[in-house]
Amino acid sequence: MDSIDLEVLKTCADWLAAGKPCELVTVIKTWGSSPRPEGATLGICADGRVVGSVSGGCIEDDLIDRAHKHGITRTRPEVVTYGITADEAHRFGLPCGGTIQLSIEPLSDKSRLPELIERLAQGELVARRVDLQTGEVTLGPAKPGMSLQVSEAALTTIHGPRWRLLIIGAGQLSRFLAQIAVGMDYAVTVCDPREEYRDGWSVDGVQVVHAMPDDLVTEMRLDSRCAVVALTHDPKLDDLALMEALKSDAFYVGAIGSRSNDRKRRERLLDFDLTPEQLARLHGPIGVYIGSKTPSEIAISILAEMTAVKNGVDLPEVMQVGKAKEAAQLDASPDACLLDPAQRIV
Repeated sequence: MDSIDLEVLKTCADWLAAGKPCELVTVIKTWGSSPRPEGATLGICADGRVVGSVSGGCIEDDLIDRAHKHGITRTRPEVVTYGITADEAHRFGLPCGGTIQLSIEPLSDKSRLPELIERLAQGELVARRVDLQTGEVTLGPAKPGMSLQVSEAALTTIHGPRWRLLIIGAGQLSRFLAQIAVGMDYAVTVCDPREEYRDGWSVDGVQVVHAMPDDLVTEMRLDSRCAVVALTHDPKLDDLALMEALKSDAFYVGAIGSRSNDRKRRERLLDFDLTPEQLARLHGPIGVYIGSKTPSEIAISILAEMTAVKNGVDLPEVMQVGKAKEAAQLDASPDACLLDPAQRIV
């Protein structure tokens, strides 16, 4: 599964290779509420086909209508603003007061899409600079913390995985987790020293490593754009790796397991060289409580919690797997009716 950004680039490159005129549309600025963030992209072909998204659909409809009526006629990039007035906001489906500014870039061989796609396939993080006067494109390395930059002269967009995810254990759950995470712009590494688990395990765009997990955690030099998820249920593989990860700057460290296993794991980790503050960073039982049972549902639960942490959203305790199950058991107990309503789950 490609990320949306990569899918847009690949589709536009295919249109160009087939001789079909097309444009790359990028959200460069928003005011007020907006359905899509800065950096979101859309590709549009002269025949009206689109890939990607820059709004809830109404701006896409306008762009498609213009393509049908006029074709692709731009010869250089143009900055277009939608939603300046209340009437326009209503017309284009923007929330009240919402305004969105787009760069619309006609694509050609000088757009360097094949080169960009090739560099992304090598796992590079690439800054693509478009001269807004001439349409000339330059490509260069980008740092993980870089974001979209725009001026009257140029637009620079960042492409490639800006986040890293280390999954410990090459099981079925790992496969679903890796597939979805790749689509969310993570550079995913799966680590498992057990040959019987690694054999035949493969997900496009995911690196599978034969190493001891704690050694790999140290080697990866985890920073604040990294997450570590332990899925083996084996303390010999998980514990030391979790210990090293909790000492790092990783924004998220989690481990699968029951509430009982989580308590035992925390007791073991305290016997290592971990402080209570470091141990408190461990997410477990992992995920958001959505009643998940299957590997695919559990993967969604885990990534939902990871995304909340990444975006700085504090989830209520009742949404955490352990707390939700405790509350559900309490509510189902014979004495639940005797409790103060504030102590019961609704």
